[in-house]
Amino acid sequence: MKVPEGTVWIGPAHPFDLSEAYLNFRSDIALAAAPVRAVFRLSADSRYRLWINGVFAGRGPERSWRSSMAVDERMVTPLLRRGLNRIAVQVYSPGYSHFAYVHREACGLIGWLEVDGEALLRTGPGWRVARDRSWLDRVHRVSIYGSGVEDRDMSRSEDWTEAEPQSMDEARVVQGAEGPTWHRLRPRATALPVEERRTLDAPWQVRTGPAVAMTNDPHDDLRRLFAGSARGDVPVLLPSGTAAIWVFDLGESRACLAGAEVTGAGGERLLVSYAERLREGELLLSDPATYCRMRPTDRFILRPGRQRLEGFTPRGARYVVFALEGGGVAANPVFDVLLTVTPVDERPLPRLDGVLEGVAAMCRRTTLACLQDGFVDGVWRESSLWLGDVVAQDWALRAITDDPRPLLFAIDMAAEGADAEGLLPSVLPGEVPAYAVTDYNFAWVELLAGCAAHPGVTEPEAVWQRHWGTLMRMLERMALARDEAGLIRNPAGRRLFLDWSPMSRVEPNLTLNLRYLNALQLAAAMADRVGRAADWAGEAETLKAAIRALEGPEGWRESPDGAPASQLALAFLILTGMTTGPKAEAHADRIVARSLNLDDGPLDGQPTLASPFMHHYLFQALDRLGRRSDIRAIIAARWGRWVRAGLPTTPENWSIDFPDGSACHGFSAHPLGWLAR
Repeated sequence: MKVPEGTVWIGPAHPFDLSEAYLNFRSDIALAAAPVRAVFRLSADSRYRLWINGVFAGRGPERSWRSSMAVDERMVTPLLRRGLNRIAVQVYSPGYSHFAYVHREACGLIGWLEVDGEALLRTGPGWRVARDRSWLDRVHRVSIYGSGVEDRDMSRSEDWTEAEPQSMDEARVVQGAEGPTWHRLRPRATALPVEERRTLDAPWQVRTGPAVAMTNDPHDDLRRLFAGSARGDVPVLLPSGTAAIWVFDLGESRACLAGAEVTGAGGERLLVSYAERLREGELLLSDPATYCRMRPTDRFILRPGRQRLEGFTPRGARYVVFALEGGGVAANPVFDVLLTVTPVDERPLPRLDGVLEGVAAMCRRTTLACLQDGFVDGVWRESSLWLGDVVAQDWALRAITDDPRPLLFAIDMAAEGADAEGLLPSVLPGEVPAYAVTDYNFAWVELLAGCAAHPGVTEPEAVWQRHWGTLMRMLERMALARDEAGLIRNPAGRRLFLDWSPMSRVEPNLTLNLRYLNALQLAAAMADRVGRAADWAGEAETLKAAIRALEGPEGWRESPDGAPASQLALAFLILTGMTTGPKAEAHADRIVARSLNLDDGPLDGQPTLASPFMHHYLFQALDRLGRRSDIRAIIAARWGRWVRAGLPTTPENWSIDFPDGSACHGFSAHPLGWLAR
């Protein structure tokens, strides 16, 4: 990316202001006239918020590996004026890696302002910086997946975006535009989000009760407040020692950031939290003692007077919760929520009959909610970009738009994050050894091959050629994992696959080997199309012969002497051509019969039920055999249950009656793509 000469990465005055650090950067520029066209290009590690002359201009950048940091391009012409202009950027550094970011012991900002074709402002010497001490740094993480809880003392805040702050230091130059920490810059690959503010004036529930002693865990404080409260009206003057809780229902899970305007006496607390669903009619507040360690509650300590309260990091949920401690004054709270939308050139949904129309609308809402800076799994618990999920999410998105950017972004991010052995990361970007998933490597091959049929990818061969080296290294590494019988064994420390289904993980595993076979066949087809020399077709035939050892006299099994083949294994037997003709039709009959039986538990004599996500592969197999009516029947039965139950979005599993289950999960919305056919 062409960067104006002299533009450098700048950081805090103290090089170790990294942990839960909010850094305020400022620079002024004088213009002789209002601009005709002004563009501000900027990036940050890890995230930024931008103001120009006190007006909020956006947040970013998109998730990136440090080897190629994404640069946002923002049109800021209306925000600049003749005379003095003040540029303010706040950068957040967690100081650790999480499921959307990889930390490397540095943080910083880079940017340049181009006015009427000339770069008039660059990050570098002359910029000023201060750590914003109103944001407390000793905080819990919001979950095992995310960054820190936001805990802010408003008495220590100041209006630094437009007014002159009390003290700032000269920003420190960290490196040039390219260097050892941030290797290079690239244009943003996904669409800039649009933010829509909605006033919240009709609470779903209001509660009052006694205040509780403050701890260092705002989420625990909220849980205790909620437990000690009861439904009731909130008095105009909320006495000290009491608290009020407002719960708002957005109608569906959305990526959002809640805010409020409130009058304080000083020292009271406002807790802002996010909840996904109800249990027995009551709001379910997550328990951080469970696996995901969810604490989606931020805290503000009020200063005297009227003030605006809003966090830095957008979160997400269906229910937004505000809990205000009384201060003996008329707080007059006004609540709102900032809804984040990724714009797409959307086409109308297909006209469908009966419950299928409701299924399509439910899947559309889910798909768009889970489209942020690329595909994310859900909006509440994680907002993580899982490589394997993209197969189903891209299929759903194709029913809405021809935009290939989210697909290509995932393909590129996975290739860029390949490890020293050539295996691909499961979370993009991320260093998450606990979730190193072997079959996600095969999903990446499926994504590459899928470019050939994507209406928005005009030159799929160019995509393949760009990633040919990555494809070769990955498949070479997988070949090393074969045992003496020729079957692949899962590399130590990795998961075979990541799925809610209770299907067998015993090795050698039929489903894992079939997915590997499918990847080899797809890779061989791509090699033929671009004229590349590869022996993947031969490797596939050798693997086919080895897999046949898992077929016993009573049929296919997930492992020698193990459980009968699951629905997913039966689907891949069809997709890979391991079974054809009447045998393939018999497998399809078993797949359809199991899915149409709405008992989700284990059934004697029936294959293990696939998860909502993996039904995408079941539908691929049925489609291969021309059985589209069966696909629609399964969608009407299984996804139709959710529509009839009034669910606005697709959950991650057939039942999410477990801690921190997601009620809006992108991979479960793939029926939209099948209905659009």
